[in-house]
Amino acid sequence: MLTHNHEAVRQLTVCNSCRYCEGYCNAFKALTRYRSFDKPTVSHLANLCHNCRGCYYACQYTEPHEFAINIPALLADIRAQNWEQHIKPSGISKLFQAKLWPYLLMTVVFMVLFSFGAGVSWVSSEPFYSSISHSALVAIFLPLFLLPWIALLFGIRGYWKSVGGSRVAVSDIRNALGSAATMKNLSGGQGQGCNYEAAERYTHLRRWAHHATMYGFLMCFASTSVATIYHYIFSLPAPYALFSLPKLLGVVGGILLSCGTAALAVLKWKADTKLGSANRTNGEYAFVGLLFAVSTTGLLLYWASGTSFAAAWLIIHLSLIATFFISIPYSKMVHSLFRLAALCREAQIQRLASAG
Repeated sequence: MLTHNHEAVRQLTVCNSCRYCEGYCNAFKALTRYRSFDKPTVSHLANLCHNCRGCYYACQYTEPHEFAINIPALLADIRAQNWEQHIKPSGISKLFQAKLWPYLLMTVVFMVLFSFGAGVSWVSSEPFYSSISHSALVAIFLPLFLLPWIALLFGIRGYWKSVGGSRVAVSDIRNALGSAATMKNLSGGQGQGCNYEAAERYTHLRRWAHHATMYGFLMCFASTSVATIYHYIFSLPAPYALFSLPKLLGVVGGILLSCGTAALAVLKWKADTKLGSANRTNGEYAFVGLLFAVSTTGLLLYWASGTSFAAAWLIIHLSLIATFFISIPYSKMVHSLFRLAALCREAQIQRLASAG
C-alpha cells in the first residue's frame, strides 16, 4: 500500500494545473495526459522520474508557499515503496533500502565462509585459481546470482501488471532501451543537464556519472560472459592476458565503474537531502559504495597478482560480489529495471494512443 498516494494526488493536481514544467522530462509529459491520479498512475509517474530536480527549482509553489510542492521527494518515496511492495519478502527490501549494516554484515559473513569454508588463505601469492577452483566458484556464485534474479523478475512482473502493462511490442522495448542508453531524462528539457547537485545551476555531471557506472557495469558483466564462453566453448580457461577480450573488458569496465560510482557518491553528498527519499539515504550510499568496492577491489586484485596481498584481495573481492548478488533485488539496483519497465510502459501508452 502506497502511503503517500493522497499527498501525491494533491501535488500532481497542482502540477497538472500549472504545467510550467511540461517539457522537462517524460514524467511531466506523461502527467499532462491525466485528469485524475490513481495509484497505478502515480506509480508509473514515480518510476519515470529520474530525480533530476529541475522541476523543484523552477516551481513557484515550493515552500514557503502554502502548496509546499516537492515532486522530487514525493516521487522518490513512492518509487522506493514500489520496490519494497513488489520485491518479496518486502521486509528484506525495506532493510536494504534504508540501512548500511546489512551490506557490511553480509560481506563479513562471506569473508568468513570463503576463508574457512572454502579454505582460501589470507596470506598467499598463489594465482587466482590456485586459491579457489573454477568449479567451486561456479557452485557458489551460480545460485547466488540466479535466485535473486528470480525474486527481481517476479517483482517486475507484479509492477508491470499493477500499472496496466499489456503485451509489449518490439518498438516499445527499443524506445525504452534507447532512452535508458542515452540517459535522455537526465539531459533536461532543452538538453542543458539537470539540477541534482547544483541547485538552480544546470550540469551534466550526474548524467556522465550514470553513463560511466552503467557502461562500466555492463562491460564487467560482458567480461565475465566472454570468459565463460572461452572456458566452456573454446576450452580456454583463465587466466587471460592483459590484451585479451575478457581482461580488456574487465579492466576498462572496472575503471569506469569505480569512477562513475565515486562521482555519484560525491554528487549525492552535494545534493539537497530534502529532495530525495526520506530515511533511505544510508541505503543509497551503501549501494553506491558496494558497487565502488566491487569494481575497485577487482582492479586491486589484478594489480596485486603475484604478491602476498593477492589472496586477501581475492577474499574481499569475492565476498563483495556475493553481497552484491544477494542485494540485487533489494537494493537500489532495482531502480534500473523498474525504470526500464516504466519507460517501456510509457512507449506502449504512446503507441496505443497513436494507433487508436
